Amino acid sequence: MIRSVTAILVAGSMVFAPVANACTGIQLSAKDGTQVAGRTLEFGAPIDWYVTTVPAGTEISAELPAGSTGLTYKTKYGITGMTAYQSTDFVDGLNEQGLSVGLFYFPGYASYPDLSEENSAKALAPQQFATWLLANFSSVDEVKAHYDDVVLVAATFEQMGEVIPMHVRVIDKSGNALVIEPTDKTLKVFDAPLGVITNSPTYDWHMTNLSNFINLSVVNVPPVKLDGVQLEAAGQGAGMHGLPGDFTPPSRFVRAAVFSKSAMPVDTGAEVLDQTFHILNNFDIPYGAVRGEDNGKPAPDYTQWTSVADMTNGTWTVKTYDDQNLRVVDLKSALAAADGKVVHIDPKQWSQTYQNISSDFK
Repeated sequence: MIRSVTAILVAGSMVFAPVANACTGIQLSAKDGTQVAGRTLEFGAPIDWYVTTVPAGTEISAELPAGSTGLTYKTKYGITGMTAYQSTDFVDGLNEQGLSVGLFYFPGYASYPDLSEENSAKALAPQQFATWLLANFSSVDEVKAHYDDVVLVAATFEQMGEVIPMHVRVIDKSGNALVIEPTDKTLKVFDAPLGVITNSPTYDWHMTNLSNFINLSVVNVPPVKLDGVQLEAAGQGAGMHGLPGDFTPPSRFVRAAVFSKSAMPVDTGAEVLDQTFHILNNFDIPYGAVRGEDNGKPAPDYTQWTSVADMTNGTWTVKTYDDQNLRVVDLKSALAAADGKVVHIDPKQWSQTYQNISSDFK
C-alpha cells in the first residue's frame, strides 16, 4: 500500500510540478578576516554554462526585444564568475573590489514592469542585474544607494524562452550583505546579516520562519530520567532533531543558516574556503532526487555547479556536476591574461580526475 501511494505521489509530481530550481547561498569568514560567499546552482533543465572574465571598460547593452532601446553602459570594474551561455550575464560573480553578487531563482514572486517610453532609458532584462551591480559598485553601501538606478523590465531571456524570475544576494569584502527582490513591480532591498539565501517565498518570510527552529542546538541533548529510568539519545546529533531535511527552499534556508552560523571558527582563507565547500555539500542534489516536469517530460533538478567567492583575496572557485575538482580563478591574473577581452571558458571541456595511489603501498 505504501509503495502504491508513493508511486501515485511521484507520478503526480512529475505531471504537475514545474521545472525546479533549488539554489542555496551561504556566507562564512575566517579569523584572519577573510570573507567568502558560497552557493550551489540547481536547475531542472540543461544550461550552457561558461566561466567568464569581463574586463573594465566593456560596453554592455540591454537585452530587450528588437527595436527597443534600453540602458547601455561601460563596466567600471573587471568581473569573473559563471555566465549563462556565451554572454556577459553573470549568474554568480566577483569583481575587482571584492563585491560578490549572485542571482537565485525566485518563481511565483518576482514581478517586473513592462518596458515603456518612461523607463526605457534605465531598462535592463532581469538576467543582466548581477552584471550591472558587479560592473559598477564596490560595496553594499554603494549598492544600497543606487540599486534602483535601473529598471528591470519583463524582457524574455532569449536562450531560455522566459522572463527570468530572480532575486539577488550581494556581499562585500567587509562582510556586509543584502538581498534585492523584484516584487510588486519594484525593487525591494533587505539587509541580510546571515548572508543566507535560497528561493521563494520572499526573504523576510524566510527570516520569520527561522523563529520556528530556535530550539535547534549543535550540542547533544543530555540524558533524562523518567521514574528512575534513564533515557539517552540514540546517537549523535540529538540537538538537531527536527532540522528539516527536504529540498524545499524554506527547509534549505533553515539548514543553511544553522550549518553556516554554527561552523567552528577557522584561521585562514584557505581553511574557510574548504569549510564552505564542505557545508555546501549538504545541499548537493543528486540527479533524480528532485523532479519537476518540462513539456510533459521528467526534469530532474540537480546541482549543476557549486562556487565560492573569496572577496578578500580576489578568487572565485568552482566545481561542476561532472568535475568535482576545484577550479580557481584569480581575478587579477585572469584579467591580465584576458588582455582587455571578454573570455569564456567552457566547463564541459573539464573532466574528473582520479589519483591512483596503488603504487604508494611499498
